[in-house]
Amino acid sequence: MLTYEVTATVRPDLCDEYERYMRERHIADLMSTGAFVAASFSRSAAGRYRIRYEARSREKLDSYLAQHAPRLRQHFTDTFPTGIELSREEWSVLESWT
Repeated sequence: MLTYEVTATVRPDLCDEYERYMRERHIADLMSTGAFVAASFSRSAAGRYRIRYEARSREKLDSYLAQHAPRLRQHFTDTFPTGIELSREEWSVLESWT
């Protein structure tokens, strides 16, 4: 299992719109690609967010990055041309507990 993690720093005046967009559109769009089995959306402080997507395999994540990420990233940029800084990381899950 792999975790694809996106961290966002959002300008204060965009926080409400960003949260709504992520909940109502963007996360659902990523999940509908079939590349991910789970997602979570977290906030640590005002304007600081983390979105985690769980991919079952390297192949699924690579397929998402090649076939879907450019289109979804462009839609995000079109929606929020300024005011949001993003960073992306991939994590190999060594073990998990539920």
